[in-house]
Amino acid sequence: MKKKRWLTAGIILALSAHAPLALAAEDGTLERDDSTSTVDVYEMDDTIVTATRTAKKDVDVPASTMVLTAEKIKESGATNAAEALSQLNGFTYKSFGANGASMGTMNNELGIRGNRNGTLVLVNGNPVAWRTKYNLEMIPAQNIERIEIVKGGGSVLYGSEAMAGVVNIILKKNNPNEVTVGFGNYGQQKYDLSVGDEILGIHLHTDKWDKQEGASFSNVPTSGTPKGQTRTDVHDIDKLNFGFNWNINPRLQMVYDFFKTEADYQRFVSAGYNNKFKRLIGEQFNNRKYTTEQHVTQLNYKDEKWKGNLYWNTGTVESEGRTYLSSSGGRIDTPYNSRERNTTYGFDGQRTWEIGEKSTAILGISGQHEVYQALPAISTTNVKDYMRNNWGIFGQWEQHFDEKNTGIFGLRETWTTGAAENYNNLSGSLQWLHKMNENNNLYASINQSFIMPTFAQMFPPSNNGNPAPDLKPQYGINYEIGWKQNHNHHNWRLAVFHTEITDNITAKWEDEKSSYTYTNEDFRNTGVELSCDIAGTNGWSYQYGVTWQNPETKSEVKNLGWERTQGKLQLTGGITYKKEKWTSSLSGSYLCSRVMNPSGDPAYATKPYFLTSWRTSYAPDKNTEVALSVDNILDRKDNLSHSSSYYYSAPVNYLLSFSYKF
Repeated sequence: MKKKRWLTAGIILALSAHAPLALAAEDGTLERDDSTSTVDVYEMDDTIVTATRTAKKDVDVPASTMVLTAEKIKESGATNAAEALSQLNGFTYKSFGANGASMGTMNNELGIRGNRNGTLVLVNGNPVAWRTKYNLEMIPAQNIERIEIVKGGGSVLYGSEAMAGVVNIILKKNNPNEVTVGFGNYGQQKYDLSVGDEILGIHLHTDKWDKQEGASFSNVPTSGTPKGQTRTDVHDIDKLNFGFNWNINPRLQMVYDFFKTEADYQRFVSAGYNNKFKRLIGEQFNNRKYTTEQHVTQLNYKDEKWKGNLYWNTGTVESEGRTYLSSSGGRIDTPYNSRERNTTYGFDGQRTWEIGEKSTAILGISGQHEVYQALPAISTTNVKDYMRNNWGIFGQWEQHFDEKNTGIFGLRETWTTGAAENYNNLSGSLQWLHKMNENNNLYASINQSFIMPTFAQMFPPSNNGNPAPDLKPQYGINYEIGWKQNHNHHNWRLAVFHTEITDNITAKWEDEKSSYTYTNEDFRNTGVELSCDIAGTNGWSYQYGVTWQNPETKSEVKNLGWERTQGKLQLTGGITYKKEKWTSSLSGSYLCSRVMNPSGDPAYATKPYFLTSWRTSYAPDKNTEVALSVDNILDRKDNLSHSSSYYYSAPVNYLLSFSYKF
């Protein structure tokens, strides 16, 4: 145990010690060496579109923004979008099993600034979430060109769900002709194939993980006085992604992707706190097989003034198995089966005007038809279709008052039609940028945001969910001031923020009913974020981040006043070394001062988590690469949850892969 603690301290020190090293680095020009397959280049100023719907240098955007390029994602060793985002400053990550396994609608979460309910996920600027859920683990890293991230709300430009921030995953237009095969411990297998040219690209991705024992531990019941504890093992985690992108012409592109993931969960009694449950230790509590299938289709158009998107998304989730023990310890043998389908199709269009030399205007309109179907199954109690139309009109005016000061004003009206309960919302935003010089800027912003309740929250399909037809929308406002500077190969970002959310939509478990109900509660958070990307010399580059925050919720169910919901302090860092044919990268995210926040009970402290990964690759020529990726290099058993059940990180695991371009 002492060795592991010393090793943990050493890794944290290694990830943070790069700051003085980089500050002492020589100031010089980094040039591309085309004679090797590695590049000694560090991009210090990425362009971002998502934040303002116009292309800007990141340093000129009056918001907290981040850009992950394909190169950075590859260096990190991430195999999918969820892993690429999991170790970023200000992000918290939760997984329900190894290899991004999902328990049906309980899928992986990416929280931004302590808010687990407010991340809008876009793919090529189009929404892909179903009932505010998203399966980021199903988007292979090889398909991603870049990921643009905007923190602090984005409802004025993007509508509902963008309360904590926006994650826009931009896929590659031109797939390389490449094949990848990988194998690792725990039965890991990975196969990738992409073929194409400038017009049409096709890709196929599969991966597998055999088993993770002790992926989760839960009390029975989950709050109050527990009578027992269960252990959940996850088996046969399989993921499949197939799709194509068709570049019809330089302005028009069609994208299609099919995703499928399967996982088996076996739950056993692991401990008993009374005689009845002690006698059941080792017996199976239940088993579940979860299957998710999703189709994503897009038609995207863009020219100098117009931008328009058409999209159609549909996803089906099914869980099936048997229940052998009741929460009171009685033996039963009951089949379980629940199914649902979520479908959205819609459009988003905008027109941009350059008015003189100092003004830019954007006017846009969006529409979406949303369908939720609780499909017939043994455990589905509300077999019915629900639908509504979501409409939006938005505008943005950018005014350059002088060489140093720029203001951006935004407004959006959103309303629904065709539903039993309709909503409308008017949101505004104000952003201000003060340029101290070309690469040193201050900014301030105020953003309103909102989230409409989903049909699945109001009318859950299974018998362990209680209807909540009177669930209210949640409204939020984010205040932020920040500083951005690019200087001497250092990319500094500092933000101070305060967020207030009224009627935050949260699921609450009720022991007496053995079911959950979605309710409204208030949320607030105040914090500060500091990050820095550093391009050193001689092949070295570094990045680190620090976030201090105080996320709190006020629940009427508990009647305990304001309680903290997540960790207060997060440290992130990474070191990358490139030399000739070798590239190696080490990264980590440490979240401490954490709490568990179970339904009905007071919050209590839990230990920190420390997510780590290491990747080393060797490219003997321009077409071939061998890579070794290792996750959880300290072999920590960290709880990734902040609620009542414990969901643990996978043990130390490695994947050895071989790639060939043809």
